Amino acid sequence: MNGHSVLAEYSKWATTCEKPGAFLSHTLLRAELNCLALFMEDFPRHRLRIVLIVLTGASLFFLATFWLQRREQAHAAWSTPTSLSRISQLPATILWAWERPEKLDFIDPQKIGIAFLAKTIYLRGDRVISRPRLQPLAVPTGAAVIAVARIESEHPNPPVLSPTQITETVAEISELGSLPNVVMVQVDFDAATSARAFYRELLIQLRDKLPPSTLLSITALASWCKGDNWLEDLPVDEAVPMLFRMGVERKQFLSQLAAGEGFRSKPCQTSAGVSTDEPLRQLPRVQRLYVFNPGVWSPDALNQIMETYKR
Repeated sequence: MNGHSVLAEYSKWATTCEKPGAFLSHTLLRAELNCLALFMEDFPRHRLRIVLIVLTGASLFFLATFWLQRREQAHAAWSTPTSLSRISQLPATILWAWERPEKLDFIDPQKIGIAFLAKTIYLRGDRVISRPRLQPLAVPTGAAVIAVARIESEHPNPPVLSPTQITETVAEISELGSLPNVVMVQVDFDAATSARAFYRELLIQLRDKLPPSTLLSITALASWCKGDNWLEDLPVDEAVPMLFRMGVERKQFLSQLAAGEGFRSKPCQTSAGVSTDEPLRQLPRVQRLYVFNPGVWSPDALNQIMETYKR
């Protein structure tokens, strides 16, 4: 007996089951469940297994439907007009301030923003180890501040990438959204292909946990932005292609940029990341330029960047 015949037999049997006063939806559901219980008592044991299989399949279908709805809702978050207008108000040049003492109170907050390393998270085995920023940072009043969380997974003890690690990592990163003057949280994670499902779910849960007014950004390997479309449905406001420390692919990517080829992935089209020690002659036209400095920021270093990239 297949699933269709089971359901047909139940439908035929259910016509003989009394459902008094079943006019309200909740009353009708209760009556239907009572009928199903009676049907199960009368049903032969060898057929009961088939019913359980049918019910299990239906449950899996509804779970899959719920998961797809969650993905669509999360994806809609980054594409709302309100979100797009907020990120467009960020300064055109943003300085990354990494783990060292930085005195950036000399910048013009109308032109320059600051993305500072706020927390480093290590995924090791089944553990999540969080290390907060330990170095001082001075910023001018009114500056747009972006809190960056760096995730490290390269270790002799590779992470298991479990749901528990997602929950713990999301809890650590979401705390950054409540820091003073923070308008956006940025996640910096060079996720391997095997870690993409983990990273996707992490970002979905993080978007749900951050305040609605807090923007969400990620850094992106250049290869993610050229032809890899896995970024398209992530719930992020931007993906920043990292155009430095590209390794063996550097020459190929730079020649493509010089030929006028932009990034195909839509989240990568509004910003770019460069480094002071690897200046680029050909840079895609972007709204926001993130700049990394392996040394300490100074007025001279900033002026050189502004002149190089005509900001």
